Amino acid sequence: MNRTTLSLIAAATALAAVTGFAALTAPESPAADDSARAAARLPVERTSLLCPSPSTSDLAETTYSSFTPVTEGTENRGSAELLPARADGDEKDGDGKDGDGDEDERDGESEKPDAGGAKPVLKPGEPGRQATGDVSGGEAPALIGTADGRYAPGWTVQQTTEVTAGTGRGLQGVTCGAPDTEFWFPGTSTAGDRTDYVHLTNPDDSAAVVDIELYGKDGALESTVGEGITVRGRSSEPILLSTLTEERQSDVTVHVVVRSGRVGAAVQALDDKLGGDWLAASADPAGRLVLPGIPKDATEVRLVAFAPGDSDADLGIRLASPTGSITPAGHETLHVKGGMTAAVDLGDVTRGEPGSLVLTPTDRAVPVVAAVRVLRGKGDAQESAFIPAARPVSGRATAVGNTAKGTTLSVTSTEATARIKITASPTGEGGTPATKTYTIKRGTTQDITPPVPEGAKGSYALTIEPETDTPVYATRTLTSGKTDFTSQTLPDDRGMVAVPKARQDLSVLQK
Repeated sequence: MNRTTLSLIAAATALAAVTGFAALTAPESPAADDSARAAARLPVERTSLLCPSPSTSDLAETTYSSFTPVTEGTENRGSAELLPARADGDEKDGDGKDGDGDEDERDGESEKPDAGGAKPVLKPGEPGRQATGDVSGGEAPALIGTADGRYAPGWTVQQTTEVTAGTGRGLQGVTCGAPDTEFWFPGTSTAGDRTDYVHLTNPDDSAAVVDIELYGKDGALESTVGEGITVRGRSSEPILLSTLTEERQSDVTVHVVVRSGRVGAAVQALDDKLGGDWLAASADPAGRLVLPGIPKDATEVRLVAFAPGDSDADLGIRLASPTGSITPAGHETLHVKGGMTAAVDLGDVTRGEPGSLVLTPTDRAVPVVAAVRVLRGKGDAQESAFIPAARPVSGRATAVGNTAKGTTLSVTSTEATARIKITASPTGEGGTPATKTYTIKRGTTQDITPPVPEGAKGSYALTIEPETDTPVYATRTLTSGKTDFTSQTLPDDRGMVAVPKARQDLSVLQK
């Protein structure tokens, strides 16, 4: 025999031995109920957040608020930091470190500057305590945030900017978001009185390639420069929507699709007369959507919806008020043509009471995305904010940067009566946590003046935890002065993740 034949015989003998051993020692087949055991829910070990550049106005005053809820099951280690994205012309990739938790940066001794030498805008506080930081003017960069260990589960950062004059004047707020590969923004505009930017922030070292698609009342808007936009590693790019197309339309849906890599995305919508705010991405396309937390003193509400694909969508419009679900007179339905943006003015639909819009299919379900623009005030004192379709709070939601007199929580339950627990956590300067429980009846929206941590100074953090299985939707509204306001929907903070239970199974060697 030659060596090749001997090698084949030896390999076959070894394989037979392994197979025989596996057949003799393999565990018995699990029972059906054993194989369907629920996955364990464990705290996440790493979180990334991206904050867009807050403003180009010299009159801008921006406050960043950071908070991580205390989560059981985390190890007593970790760190969190917010570092500036690199500026134009800076070819370096930042500090290059990935926040593996070997260094605890809470004591300030290991603050790492970015490529330009700037230090973090704030040092995140201990879990359970909010930390804040301030910047002034129009030169503040986008931020790239990373948290690991006990700082990661539910880490939330809020960026709130006050602009006293000029285009977009008023209060602008956005919750710093996680990187992803697709975003929908109904409610944008390319009209002459609007200056809308989509901010793209890349947290990774390698470049990301992004397409921006625009859809108006008649379908896709012609654009060539929206394809193949390169966002350099660890940098941010604001893209003015009106430069992507020559068509000027009041109601436009923006679709951000990432070809390679991942980015964070948010739209800054600034109006010459009606102030401005950030528009966060809508919940994923679905046949049924909830847009929670329209303020009770809203003077105008404009609903914008878009149906991806070729199928038309017929939506029933309901308003979940404090006393129950009603149909707005004269606005019972909305027809949305496939691939086109539809809009309707609902006026002062809330009639002095808080409410949430619930969109449901009148016939077959067709996936849609939606958002509303809300106006408060009258005449020259009007201010605007945006509320996109929201995701439900399944485990816990977190809102930071709250103030004792200017914060309102709006909570909606659409399917059954729900019970929620709200906890106000102290700031880094002290205070005692305060907790209250609330009941939200089916089909209603309740405005809640949340508890305030006793003895706390400045702003503070809130967590919302459902105590029943029914889905709830929430929005936090911050107000300043008579009309200035900003609203952020509160999705689940993704502090926990399902981890499948694994077991040894040598039977795979027989396959």
